[in-house]
Amino acid sequence: MNPFRTPFARIALASAAALCLAGQAAAADYTMRISHQFPPTHHSAVNMEQFKKEVAELTKGRVEVQTFGAAQLFKPNQNHPAVASGKVEAALILSFQWGGTIPEMSVTIIPYLMTSVAKQKAFIKSDAAKLLDAKMAEKGVTNIAWIVDTNDGIFTSNGKPLVKPADFAGVKIRGLNKLFDEGLVAMGASPSAMPGSEVYQALQTGVIDAGFTGVEAAHSRKFYEVQKFGVASNIILAFDNLVVNPAWWKGLPNDVRAAIQKAADQAVARSIRKSDGIPAENIKILNDNGMKAIALTKAQEQVMADAMQPAVKKEFLRQTAPDGVRLIEALDKL
Repeated sequence: MNPFRTPFARIALASAAALCLAGQAAAADYTMRISHQFPPTHHSAVNMEQFKKEVAELTKGRVEVQTFGAAQLFKPNQNHPAVASGKVEAALILSFQWGGTIPEMSVTIIPYLMTSVAKQKAFIKSDAAKLLDAKMAEKGVTNIAWIVDTNDGIFTSNGKPLVKPADFAGVKIRGLNKLFDEGLVAMGASPSAMPGSEVYQALQTGVIDAGFTGVEAAHSRKFYEVQKFGVASNIILAFDNLVVNPAWWKGLPNDVRAAIQKAADQAVARSIRKSDGIPAENIKILNDNGMKAIALTKAQEQVMADAMQPAVKKEFLRQTAPDGVRLIEALDKL
C-alpha cells in the first residue's frame, strides 16, 4: 500500500502544506539587517532589540529587523562602508568612530562641552545635527537617529583612582580618537585608541593600565573584574548613529519608512536620561561587584575641564576648519 494514499497521510500532508503556505504568507516584505559592535547586555544593544520589536509592530510584520551585535558581521570601522555599499541595510555607529572620515562628528566628545540633558534634547533637531547629517550623507549613508550612547564616562584603574589631572601622568590609557586623546595627553597620559570590545583584554593583559568607557558599559563589559577603581563624571556626549543605505531607504513605501522612523524616534527618546548627573544606581552596581567607584563633584569636573578642554578644542578646530567654528557656535547657543 502506498503510505501517502492513506486518509491520515493525506491529512498530514495537507496540514504541512498549509503551514508552509502560512509561513510564506507571514514572511516580511522587507529585511533590515543592523550591524553593531555592542555585546548583548550593553544598553545600546538592548535598545536595538526593543527597536526591532517596535518596527515589527508598527509595520504589522512587513519589516523584519535582524540585529548582528558584538561585531559579528563587521568590525566597527567597517560598518560605514558596509552600509554605503549595500552589504547591509543599516548599522549603529558610535559618533566619534567616524574619526578622520568626518572629524566634525567628534564635536560632542569635547570634554564637558554639552553633557546636560537639555542640550542633548536641543541638539537632536538643531542646525548642528543637520550639518552633521549632511556630512554623513556625503559619505553615502542616511542617518535616521541620534541615539544617546552615553553622556558620561568613567576612568578605571588599578594603582590609584584617577581623580585629578596629576593622577594621569605616565598612565597608559584607553583613548577614544585623536581628538579626545589630546586632552589625555595634556594631563600627561599615554592614550591608545581602541574599540570598547578590545579594552577588557587590553586591561587584563597589561597592554594598558587604565580604561575609559561609559559608566553603564563599564558594568556590561565587566571592567570591575580587571580594574579596582572607577572615577565617573559627565565628561562626554557620545551618540550612536543609526545609519541606513540611501537606496534601500528611498525604495521603501512611504508608510513603511515612516513606521521605521517612528521606531527610531522612540529609540532616541528612550536613550535620553530624565536628569543630569551620574545615576547613583550605576555607581552602586559597580561597587556591588567589587570596584571602588565614585562620581566627581562639579568642582572636580571643572578642574578636569580646565585641564582637557583647551587642548581638545584647539585640535578640533585644526581638524575641522571652517565648519568646526560653526559647530562650536551652534552648540554654544543650545
